[in-house]
Amino acid sequence: MSSIAPLVVLASESGEEPLINVWVVGLITFVILIGLLAAVISIGGGRDHS
Repeated sequence: MSSIAPLVVLASESGEEPLINVWVVGLITFVILIGLLAAVISIGGGRDHS
């Protein structure tokens, strides 16, 4: 038997709740991206293509 197998089992069983909620990180990222999109649209809005 491999000596890595018990370590893998211990690592898989010792999972804890993450300190930072992934939904909060995703929401913050989404808000930043929407803000950047709004900035790009407001800067380039109303100009004709050359």
